[in-house]
Amino acid sequence: MYDNPPYIGLFSARKAISQTMKMCPRHRNSFVIGVISLVLILGSENVKVVNGGSEYEAINCRKHSAVLTDFGGVGDGVKSNTKAFRNAIRNLSQHASDGGAQLIVPPGKWLTGPFNLTSHFTLFLHKNAIILASQDESEWPHLPALPSYGRGRDAPAGRFSSLISGTHLTDVVITGDNGKIDGQGAYWWEKFHKKQLNLTRPYMIELMYSDQIQISSLTLLNSPSYFIHPIYSSNIIMQGLTINAPRGSPNTDGIDPDSCRNVRIEDCKIVSGDDCISIKSGWDEYGIKVAMPSEHIVIRRITCNSPDSALIALGSEMSGGISDVRAEDLIAINTESAVRIKTAVGRGGYVKDIFVRRMNLTTMKYVFWMTGSYGSHPDPHYDPKALPKITGINYADVAASDVKYSARLDGISNDPFTNICISNVSIQLNEQRKKLQWNCTNVSGVTRNVTPPTCELLPEKGPLQCPFPTNSLPIESVKLKSCNTKVFF
Repeated sequence: MYDNPPYIGLFSARKAISQTMKMCPRHRNSFVIGVISLVLILGSENVKVVNGGSEYEAINCRKHSAVLTDFGGVGDGVKSNTKAFRNAIRNLSQHASDGGAQLIVPPGKWLTGPFNLTSHFTLFLHKNAIILASQDESEWPHLPALPSYGRGRDAPAGRFSSLISGTHLTDVVITGDNGKIDGQGAYWWEKFHKKQLNLTRPYMIELMYSDQIQISSLTLLNSPSYFIHPIYSSNIIMQGLTINAPRGSPNTDGIDPDSCRNVRIEDCKIVSGDDCISIKSGWDEYGIKVAMPSEHIVIRRITCNSPDSALIALGSEMSGGISDVRAEDLIAINTESAVRIKTAVGRGGYVKDIFVRRMNLTTMKYVFWMTGSYGSHPDPHYDPKALPKITGINYADVAASDVKYSARLDGISNDPFTNICISNVSIQLNEQRKKLQWNCTNVSGVTRNVTPPTCELLPEKGPLQCPFPTNSLPIESVKLKSCNTKVFF
């Protein structure tokens, strides 16, 4: 706690009353009257502080508030706060049906192992707060494999819990005024490279079977694996995020909606060791069985730096299907490819109705890349007759410079990728340019106003403007409310 705490929650006030019982009667009575009056004021005013606290925007504001230090949190970067986070959230969960609650993480370095969130809840990080992920493996619970994957992504066994998790939740906000979460992933990356892990590495944030999710206004650093992994969830807003992992850090995808619907990703800056954004929906026969697609996804105003991977990947785990993805106003710098489709025989599922426009790309290996032979499988039991359907892929208004390879488009024999549309594209090549700029197999579609000229399988047709939907998705109309932490710092 602070020496002169600017905020006293109901928990702290009750503790203060208890401590005063040791005072002499005269001082004790006057002090208790004062504290009881404060409790009544706080209770009647929902712990509001007039003209105080940090303002933030959220899908819902909260009636109740508490600070992590109220539950024994110590922000010295050394003491574990796992119990403090878990106790705080357990106590605050009682307010779910009474206006919800928010937990404020104040300035400091808060070392912690994994903890689970609750419904109608906000986790708010002060701008000078840093949550540090524990490197003590004993603090990380073990979980079974995800149903749509059948095994851990890294190893055949299960997986470690994510740092911040939740299952079957409603109305969850993780936000701040650019507070930080550092996954301290180097410990896990080294063990992964040395093949010393029998379980899949932790993700930073994973919410499952949940609805109404917001993750915003944070800086996320060095995740052990994926940074943000909503799965089997809906109505998700992710915005104003800065995500950073070094080149070579394995599988440090920035944002991975997986079997999710109604998703909005916007105004994010991502530097990643893997895909900046990757849309997924399960792996081979397991994803086919679960049959939960990713659909109705809006991605806009994203800046990506990923020398070894894509600005946006679709797949390769896409066996439940991916459709109605709308991406626009994208920037990629020193990135392997722009929007990449990854699939294989055995995946089944589909990638269809993909709309991308207004990309500005600099220093790229590929501009357009589609792969039909992305051959990693969870086990040998996949169905070789399960062929993916890739159709309705639309790209418009692309400017690219310092490019090595305009396009590599590889469909599947007897299962071509169809209805590809590419219009208004200008690609400037670098000195390492490939002689064959458009390498196309097992694809079909049309192009218009594209330089360098495309392949014979994508003939020019004019006049042509590749489509982009004119209607809005429901997730785009969700308006955020102005909320307050109700806490002075």
